[in-house]
Amino acid sequence: MSEKGKKKKESRPKRSKTLKVSNQIPPKRRREIERALDAHESSRPDWDRLTGAKQHRFFGKRIKPGSIRQIEFPLLDVKLGDSWPTPVTIIHGRRPGPTITITGGVHGDEMVGQVAASLLSQNVFTGPGRPLDPEMMAGTVRLAPVLNPPGSTRQLRYFPDGRDLNREFPGSEAGSTTGRVAHRVLNDLISGSDFLLDLHTAARGRDNLPQVRADLAHPPSNRVARAFGIEVILDSKGPKGSMRRTAVDLGIGSLTYEGGGANLADHEAVQIAIYGVLNVLRSLHMIPGNAARPKFRLLASGSTWVRAEEGGLVDLFIGRGSFVKTGEVIGRIVDPLRPSESVDIIAPSRGIFICTANNPIVTPGTPVGHLLPVTRGVKLIRKGLDKNTNRLIVSGSTGEPIWREDFEVEEIMIEGEWSGGAVDAEWQRDWVNESDKEHVEAAEEEDAD
Repeated sequence: MSEKGKKKKESRPKRSKTLKVSNQIPPKRRREIERALDAHESSRPDWDRLTGAKQHRFFGKRIKPGSIRQIEFPLLDVKLGDSWPTPVTIIHGRRPGPTITITGGVHGDEMVGQVAASLLSQNVFTGPGRPLDPEMMAGTVRLAPVLNPPGSTRQLRYFPDGRDLNREFPGSEAGSTTGRVAHRVLNDLISGSDFLLDLHTAARGRDNLPQVRADLAHPPSNRVARAFGIEVILDSKGPKGSMRRTAVDLGIGSLTYEGGGANLADHEAVQIAIYGVLNVLRSLHMIPGNAARPKFRLLASGSTWVRAEEGGLVDLFIGRGSFVKTGEVIGRIVDPLRPSESVDIIAPSRGIFICTANNPIVTPGTPVGHLLPVTRGVKLIRKGLDKNTNRLIVSGSTGEPIWREDFEVEEIMIEGEWSGGAVDAEWQRDWVNESDKEHVEAAEEEDAD
């Protein structure tokens, strides 16, 4: 090799093993991610443990190192009426480190994030010798379990003005009610964070396999998405106006966790959410221990939709995480007014369902399942299935898996594009009140993210 070639090779920054790029990612997207990772200053320290800030400030309050404080955070600035105060628990470590914000309840009827963030705030996790013991922790964790108090109280997705908080960012001080809340959340809670973990479930009418969504071309987001330690990662920028997409624009490493369905405190989804959060904190060296990783990852840039071709009531034989073969019968549509007739629903390709419908009423074109088609790594995936149900056993759902280095994790790419431009764009919109209908119809495509 020439001297010129050697110098060029030596000058190229080394890429961390935690930021590797699967060779199976479509070439165009792979080059985009590689360019972003190469441009990222991965060699610099993420924080200065010796000279970092001694105290943490939040909403005008000071939190001393090695302490925990719960602060009431009003979502609106009012003299009359409800300011919608919501608790934010600040766990400020004894040693300097990054600030990570964990949010739940952006949609009021999504309970998994609310339960997971609430549990992480309790003594079982924050007490002496526990994972989030501030005396042993580096950096700061902000836990905000309920970012939509009025929606949570009424078990509704939207704010009282009929708007979706996760489409209103960055918001405005003088805008709509929900826009004002978005402005307050972004500027007083999200800003100043190094990382954001936003915990969600599927919207009404469907059930999500626990999964992570992140922009893999954004290095800090790429890092935490892999660190979460579960099998399914969807490469997605997120809908316009979403908290995650806006946070990435500010340089904050962000991911969305999706697991379970609306109005349910799905135990498995809660358990995996907590497992993933602790994995991220371990990966960032904020708490002691090694981050657990799955045997394989499915890195998806596209999917296939399974739709009803007739109207009636659907009986699905599969659920979230089911692995199916091409041509397999996965459900049946019946019409109670013509009980002697039925129509089978057929899997269009081999793959894993990342989401299935749980509303039995369908019309022609209604989505009943969201499928990640699998063409590679089939033998490896089969080893991760439950032998009785043929469903994917998600890491963290059955206790702590063995620790392994990131380069030992096999990566399987699902190629394609997101139909409609967003992961969940093809799901039918949530049912809304007539007073909200005009706004919803004018909004961006519906997405559970």
